[in-house]
Amino acid sequence: MSIARQQHDGEGQAGTLGAHRQDFGRAPESGDGRHEAGTGELVRQAAQQVSELMRAEMRLAAAELKDKARHAGTGAGMFGGAALVALYGLGALLAAAIAGIAVTLPVWAAALIIGGFLMLVAGVLAMLGRAQTRRATPPRPEQAMDEARQAVAELKERATHR
Repeated sequence: MSIARQQHDGEGQAGTLGAHRQDFGRAPESGDGRHEAGTGELVRQAAQQVSELMRAEMRLAAAELKDKARHAGTGAGMFGGAALVALYGLGALLAAAIAGIAVTLPVWAAALIIGGFLMLVAGVLAMLGRAQTRRATPPRPEQAMDEARQAVAELKERATHR
C-alpha cells in the first residue's frame, strides 16, 4: 500500500511529495534494474531448459542414427555385391576344376566328380545347420527364465521369514 504525504522541511519547499512504499508480497528489487527471479520462475526456467536440451539431444541422436544407417545400408549393399561377385568367381573356379580334371578324364566324368564333391559339402553344411537350429529351439531364454524363477522363489522365502 502506498502512502503519499506532503512533506515540509522548513526551507520553503512546500508542496514536494514523498512516497514511502512497503510491499511484503514480492521479492526485494535490486537497485541496478535487474529483476531477481523467484523459486517458481527458476524451476520453470530449469524445466524448460532441460526440455530444450532433451529435444536437442534427441535431434542429434536421430541425425547420428540416420547417418549410421546410411553407412550401414551402403556397407550391406557392398557386401551383397561382393557376395555376388564371389559367387561368379566360385563358378569360374569350378569350371576351371572341371576343365583341369577333363584333361585326364572325359568332361562328363570331371563334372560328375566336382558336382558330387559340391553335394557332399552341401550335405555336411546342412547337417551342421540342422544341429545349430535344434539348439536354438524353443526360442525362449530358458537359462534367464530359470534364474528369474530362482530369484522370485528366494525373494518369497525371504519375505515369509521376516
